[in-house]
Amino acid sequence: MEHATGSEAGWPRLNTVGVDGWLVSFADRLSEPANRAALAFRHALDEAGLEGIEETSTSLSATYVRFDALRVPHATIRQALEALLAERDWMSADLPVGRKLWRIPTVYGTDLAPQLEEAASMAGLSPEAAVTSLSQTRVRVRTIGFGPGQPYLGQLPEAWDIPRQTALTDKVPAGALTVAIRQFVLFSISAPTGWRHVGQTALTLFRPDDADPFVLRPGDEVMFVRTGRAAFEAMRQSGPDAGATWEALT
Repeated sequence: MEHATGSEAGWPRLNTVGVDGWLVSFADRLSEPANRAALAFRHALDEAGLEGIEETSTSLSATYVRFDALRVPHATIRQALEALLAERDWMSADLPVGRKLWRIPTVYGTDLAPQLEEAASMAGLSPEAAVTSLSQTRVRVRTIGFGPGQPYLGQLPEAWDIPRQTALTDKVPAGALTVAIRQFVLFSISAPTGWRHVGQTALTLFRPDDADPFVLRPGDEVMFVRTGRAAFEAMRQSGPDAGATWEALT
């Protein structure tokens, strides 16, 4: 079932997900306005405290809503979502409050991140210029997915619009910083990937014993600050933050 609202182009769209969910989509592909809209709409939805809603989350360009279908009918949730959508142009909405700016120490290249030179060549950059570009670009957590607490971050400069690999790397370690299609993925667990491994961090992203097990949240901003190998090894032994710091964004 689909219910279109908004412009003649059909965005945003409301679609049912199973028996107890709605998906509010702002585009059919990633864009800065669509991601901003998804983040802002989710925040407004959480602030509204609508009866029956049990969970919200965001993808790259949509907001997911799970509700108690035994208490509240689909039509009631749909009407509430439509009313909230009509309140403003979500594609130009401000990002939510309560976000953080993280600075995460990162070793680029070396045996820790062996695909830096390959990725740099594909981007048309020298390894040193690639590190400068990657370490000085401030990116935003656009969504969490694939692994627990694992962020997709962007947007990188246009040179980094490089494709994913055609074959998988068997495994990258937790903390691996990988790149493709103008985005970073920072791995929360060891896993196979088709993204190129260009940097290595030691921040523990997934902390299952904590009250809030995911360290990074959609909307947070991150800089992957270049650090040396010796400093990195010391920070890796210093605790789960491993030298990473954050400040509140206003």
